[in-house]
Amino acid sequence: MSDQQPATMNDDEAAAFAEEVFERARRGDAPMLGRLLASGLPANLRNHKGDTLLMLASYHGHHDAVQVLLSHGADPLMANDNGQLPIAGAAFKGDLAMIRLLLEHGVPVDAAAADGRTALMLAAMFNRSEIVDYLLAQGADPARQDARGANALAAAQTMGAVDTAARLQALVG
Repeated sequence: MSDQQPATMNDDEAAAFAEEVFERARRGDAPMLGRLLASGLPANLRNHKGDTLLMLASYHGHHDAVQVLLSHGADPLMANDNGQLPIAGAAFKGDLAMIRLLLEHGVPVDAAAADGRTALMLAAMFNRSEIVDYLLAQGADPARQDARGANALAAAQTMGAVDTAARLQALVG
């Protein structure tokens, strides 16, 4: 029998490794993420802000990395510490293709975290008309309210988003 212990990481090494993994998600390194996930990396690993690998990859627009993470069981409905979901981040960034990808993987069109804000509300706030139209076509509820009682129209009006406010106003009459 050998007296050698298996190699283990100390806390500093583990923290550096974790930070590198999150950086890979931010940069969209799909092949490396795929290898790490296949080797046992938890798909829902979170950083100090509660961001998952999926949140970082989706927020930064890395469709291939998001595809890899979702195929390894990453939860697209896991909110970060600010109560944000990946679909909300994609709406904020104006990434229609990312929103499509998330919806194709089963994210409900009106998914919301604790604050109740949906992708439709965020798209409306930032005057992202193409995303608003797409989400409405996918069944998003324009009357749905967030935790403060505001709907997508109110969000658009509050932010001075003229185009999306007009589009939503036409729906609610």
